Amino acid sequence: MNINTKQCTLGDLHQLQEISYETFNETFKHQNSPENMNAYLEKAFNLTQLEKELSNRSSQFFFVYVNQEVAGYLKVNINDAQTEEMGNDSLEIERVYIKNKFQKHGLGKYLLNKAIEIAGEQNKKKIWLGVWEKNENAIAFYKKMGFVQTGAHSFYMGDEEQTDFIMTKIM
Repeated sequence: MNINTKQCTLGDLHQLQEISYETFNETFKHQNSPENMNAYLEKAFNLTQLEKELSNRSSQFFFVYVNQEVAGYLKVNINDAQTEEMGNDSLEIERVYIKNKFQKHGLGKYLLNKAIEIAGEQNKKKIWLGVWEKNENAIAFYKKMGFVQTGAHSFYMGDEEQTDFIMTKIM
């Protein structure tokens, strides 16, 4: 299995939207109402929003490829692009999404290690992320990767308030 990454550019906008919809739906549709899913997808992954995020110099997106097929993506934020005030010594992993058919092949670990590498290059002292409290597989994975729960914050799926655990790894 040949695995590599490529940083996304504005030229990847439509492909980014497509994989965002696909992976978010695969991951969360069975635990949320169709109305809340549609509201979130439209808000978070419309082309205007994704173009704004891709153009932000404090955010980076990376596609992960398996044998030349896009299998998932990573989004990291620094400075004021972080979704919580965590300071300039932090890097946020905002999104790690892998298509279902590519899960359990080490791609999550591969992308997490990519984020750790970026944090090191930018002299960040900690990495953090938010993960839905009901996403037990992801929580177990992040713990295995050295993250610990350090807090929680609200996440809105449509009009439903949900809780994300904040998990942090000190570099």
